[in-house]
Amino acid sequence: MLPRARPRLLPPLLAVALAGALTGCSLFDGGEPGKTVAQPTAAVAGGGSQLEIPATVAAGQVTLVQRLGEDGPLRTLSVERNGAWQCLDCAGDGVTSRGTLAPELTERLQVLLANPALADETDQARRYRTTCIDALTSSLITSAGLITSQDCPGEERTPVAGEILLLLTQATPAEVKG
Repeated sequence: MLPRARPRLLPPLLAVALAGALTGCSLFDGGEPGKTVAQPTAAVAGGGSQLEIPATVAAGQVTLVQRLGEDGPLRTLSVERNGAWQCLDCAGDGVTSRGTLAPELTERLQVLLANPALADETDQARRYRTTCIDALTSSLITSAGLITSQDCPGEERTPVAGEILLLLTQATPAEVKG
């Protein structure tokens, strides 16, 4: 008997679906493009802070959702246009962290998010499919659309989204622990 193949889109779809389930939002809400959709907040372990996980974001905003493998904790980082960020479960410990990017990083992030090439890097534009099992899957929610990548051998990084991902993970206390 042959082993059952795993669908390639399952890990990022699960991450986005879980984010939606945590907030009660729908990926297909029919909202206006480029407009932030108000969402309920997700409770944090210990009953502390809360973080909104949007299904769409306005120009200049970005949300990063990451998961290591299918069973790893879901890490969600949201950055506002002014550089203020909130991270839910950054270190896999259930804690919400907050901060502000340095002014030069905020400016760099805004330049990257406004880059027209970002629209060509969306999952839809490049017909993205995940290729690895148990890899770190990162999904950027931008006003241009969803951009997913995995840390696997041979996967090419998208130039603009890859730089955004690097900026966000280096400028925040985020560390995914397996």
